[in-house]
Amino acid sequence: MQERSPGYFPHIDGLRAIAVLAVILYHLKASWLPGGFTGVDVFFVISGFVVSASVDRLPAVGGWAGLARFYARRMRRIAPALVVCLLFTAMLSALLIPESWLSETSDKTGRMAFVGLSNWVLASTGNDYFSPRTEFNPYTHTWSLGVEEQFYLLFPLLFLAWAKGPRGRWVSLGMFGVAVAASLGYAVFRARQGGHEIDAFYLTTTRFWQLGAGVLLFQVLSLSGRFTPLTASPRGISWRSPLLLLSVGALGYGLWSARPGHSPWIDGLWPVLGTLGLLGLLQRAPGGWIGRALATTPMVTIGRLSYSLYLWHWPVFVLFRWTVGLETVATGAAALLCVALLSWLSWRWVEQPLRHGGRWRISNARWVAVGVAVLVLGAGLQTALVKTEQYTSLSVVSRAPLDWYPYAKGLKKEIPDCRVRVSNVPVQGGQARLYERGQCPGRAASTRQLFVAGDSHALAYHEMLQRLAVLDGATIRLYGSGGCALVGLRAWQGPNPACDAYVRNVLEDIQARAQPGDAVLLAGLRLPRLSEQYTVFDIAQVRAEHLSEAADAGRRAEVASWIAQLTPLAERGVYIVLEAPKPVLPAPPYRCSDVFNRHNPICVNGMTVPRSEIEQLRAPVLAGLQQVADALPGASIWDPMPLLCPGEQCLPTREGKPLFFDGDHLSGYGNRLLLPDFQAQLKRLEATAPAAAP
Repeated sequence: MQERSPGYFPHIDGLRAIAVLAVILYHLKASWLPGGFTGVDVFFVISGFVVSASVDRLPAVGGWAGLARFYARRMRRIAPALVVCLLFTAMLSALLIPESWLSETSDKTGRMAFVGLSNWVLASTGNDYFSPRTEFNPYTHTWSLGVEEQFYLLFPLLFLAWAKGPRGRWVSLGMFGVAVAASLGYAVFRARQGGHEIDAFYLTTTRFWQLGAGVLLFQVLSLSGRFTPLTASPRGISWRSPLLLLSVGALGYGLWSARPGHSPWIDGLWPVLGTLGLLGLLQRAPGGWIGRALATTPMVTIGRLSYSLYLWHWPVFVLFRWTVGLETVATGAAALLCVALLSWLSWRWVEQPLRHGGRWRISNARWVAVGVAVLVLGAGLQTALVKTEQYTSLSVVSRAPLDWYPYAKGLKKEIPDCRVRVSNVPVQGGQARLYERGQCPGRAASTRQLFVAGDSHALAYHEMLQRLAVLDGATIRLYGSGGCALVGLRAWQGPNPACDAYVRNVLEDIQARAQPGDAVLLAGLRLPRLSEQYTVFDIAQVRAEHLSEAADAGRRAEVASWIAQLTPLAERGVYIVLEAPKPVLPAPPYRCSDVFNRHNPICVNGMTVPRSEIEQLRAPVLAGLQQVADALPGASIWDPMPLLCPGEQCLPTREGKPLFFDGDHLSGYGNRLLLPDFQAQLKRLEATAPAAAP
């Protein structure tokens, strides 16, 4: 067995190796170790145990000097490698990852990771650890570092009495016991309450008990005189073997069977108990077969590299997902090779020199001050990298944002003397966007109101509507809720009470505000998606379900329902405009348009689709929309299809510019392309006398 220096126990590095390998295996392919994400729970227990032992081993120093020493040691341990990893990740993210729904929280998560608050960001944005957006966020893994750093802020306050003699040790033990019990109770409460799985997973309040359990284990062992290993036989003490096996079983059960949405309670309990058992028993009998297995050279080596491995594996995996993919054996092996290389370089040239190098011997207070300054500077550099993406990125999406994103940011340069005012107005159960023309000399204002309602595809008309407000002077209200199209003709897929409530509120608001001669555009995704931003669909199955008898029956029932709901508006002289289905693409253009990502598995079906296939999918939907239009006075159908797909193949681009951002949402250029045609649609309505109100 490897020679140990005082205070070092190789089996602890072996446990670290198990924890980091479990996490890496889970992140590489979750089905290989379904509960592997609880390897982080193992890390928490080990961290609480080791930090207590390391503080206890040092000469007692009280007051501010003791706090400075503690935080300086933690700063040297955590900050250098973290800053290097975060900046390297930020640089590659700026080069390779465009802004999108999948990456919308990444930049903020990375920025807050420098100051130990990324777990709060992830909790506040509602990004479940097991959701697609976290899988494509290269900083998601820093949530656990945030928990540890926040724990370290509290640790000295509760451990302070430990150095005050026997009585102080019992006081510290009691304080940690109370804190652990409170955190565990809160975790159980949140789990039983339901609906708080995201907060419970990320927040320190529900995780403190796992780190605190490690502290309590050290304190109990120390008070009982069992922290220092005894000189026992290499085989260990035989009566402890069943307890060791139970501990191994609890740890293995947790790593295999933990379920998403059940952590840290109750599925985080088993790896915690297993780790506590192994730490406690192996401190007493490190020479047994389990202790020898954990102390082997490969396990100890991986354990020593565990922090670097944990830091680097996730951003490497995510960057592979964004570029060449991570699904094949070749890409998986290449990713693991990158992780191993970067981790060793980080450990050898960043961690070790700054932790143990003689040239960095400065006072503890200065270490803390310098560390804080470097972290703040790192956050600023990450922000600068994000803001300069348009000029530095390798992605065509980031380099041409005005064409890809429907944000209308180029409008000010095109029409410098006009402004559009965008505001949010309350609607029961949500809000709507209001577009109004501001100062605009020499342009006549329209008295017409336009109401636009639907799902995210209605929201994707953001640029077209802003331009319309400036050019025509119309007042426009945009109502949008993801997945909730009006006259979507897809309700046959299953009930959605939340969408039903949203639709009622929107129609009531329009009914209260619309006047005769106003128009209502009902836009939305009415065809089945052929692709998603993060997964590949079985197109044949999607097509079969959309054209099935069950779908036809559902559409017929929905047509009758929508006629009844829209008739009061139409009879008041309000024009109902139904958007005909736009093309849907088999792959998202923003993820497949660069040389470094066009061979990603997400792009396997290509970005073009025959027009005949889209027309086949559109036929039953168009028939339903026509029935609605025929039943409503003054209603009409606006069809963007001829402009978006003029040839035999529906393409993702036109004249080298993107028509779509992802597989079905319009790009900024697509908005500008459709604007004149939609203006013509509104002019045709103006030429028609309003329907007489009853």
